[in-house]
Amino acid sequence: MKAWIAGALSVSLAAGSALGAAPASAPVDATLKTSGGKEVQLSKWRGKPVILFYEDKDSTKLNAPLKKELFARGQERGILDAAWVLAVANLQNFDFFPARQIALSFVRDEEKKVGVPILVDMDGTLGKAPWKLPVKTSNIVLLDAEGALVYRHSGRMKDDEQTAFFIVLSRLVGVDLNTPASSEPTP
Repeated sequence: MKAWIAGALSVSLAAGSALGAAPASAPVDATLKTSGGKEVQLSKWRGKPVILFYEDKDSTKLNAPLKKELFARGQERGILDAAWVLAVANLQNFDFFPARQIALSFVRDEEKKVGVPILVDMDGTLGKAPWKLPVKTSNIVLLDAEGALVYRHSGRMKDDEQTAFFIVLSRLVGVDLNTPASSEPTP
C-alpha cells in the first residue's frame, strides 16, 4: 500500500510541479516544419503517447543522459513502438539566408543519425501559447495518446526528476520503465 501511495504521489508531483499547474485537459497542437520544409501538425502523431524534445542548438546535450537511458530502457523492454519519439529543433535564430539552409542540412544529418523525426521551429511556435516552452534550453514534454500535455520539464534533469519522468511515461505506455536499463546485453 505504501509503495502505491508513494508512486501515486510521485506521479502527481511529476505532473503538477514540472508543469507548474495541472496538466491540460484539452489536446494541444502546433504547426511546425519537417527538415525538408514541409508543414506538419503535431497532431499527426496522435494515437500513441508522444515524447517530445524541444531544444535549441546550445541545449541538445543538456539531457543526453536521459536520452541515452530512455532509448536503453525502451529497447530493453521492447516498447519503443508504444510511443512516438519526436525532436523539435528551435531554429528561430537561424531563419535568414544562408544560415537557414546550413541549419536545416545539419538537422537532416542528425535525423539520419538518431533515427527520430526532427521537426523545425523557425518562428518560436512552441515558445508561445499554449505551449510556452522556454526557447533557450532543453524541454521534455509528454503528451498522452489524445495529445493532452501530461508532463513537461525545462532545463537539465536531476536524478529525481528523471525518476518522475519515467514514472509518468510508464503510466502512459503501460510498461514498467522505472528501473534503469541493465548494463548487460539482452539475449
